[in-house]
Amino acid sequence: MNASLPLSQRSGRLLLRRPAKADLDFLVDLFSRREVVAHRPDPVPDTPQQSATRLARDIGHWDKHGFGPWAVEADGKLVGFGGVTVSADFDGLNLSYHLHPESWGHGYATELVTEALHAAFGPLHADRVIGLARAANPASRRVLEKCGFAFEQEVMLHGAPTMLFVVTRDRRADKSSLSA
Repeated sequence: MNASLPLSQRSGRLLLRRPAKADLDFLVDLFSRREVVAHRPDPVPDTPQQSATRLARDIGHWDKHGFGPWAVEADGKLVGFGGVTVSADFDGLNLSYHLHPESWGHGYATELVTEALHAAFGPLHADRVIGLARAANPASRRVLEKCGFAFEQEVMLHGAPTMLFVVTRDRRADKSSLSA
């Protein structure tokens, strides 16, 4: 994929920007929270080193591909991370998002996913975006469905059954023409 995104952009209420090393303390706090990691196959919080590795991977994705997960700010405060990445395991770009529990319930996830899809099907020219959610995580499933994703199949991911949701460029175009 030979496309890239701006280093930062605004949505309605969010600033979406390339992650930076200075985001590490927030990331360590985020992934140390049991409620954030509760739906993993092994729901153990990350160590600070695991969070540092995650941040380095996200920054490296930006370096290699020109896009990746954004650091997400609301009202000048970091509230989470999310966006699309190249998937090594599935056909299509992979959507992911993790918001701080204090930011849950404000519609930020839906706004973030909407912007990620605009980027994926716009400047990144993707044909397909996938989202993964555990059956025990109805809030994530609702966000995906609200943003146009449809359940495709159950897959095994990290040793646990996971629901794979998909939205395609054609399906989004069809949905847009129906609502116009």
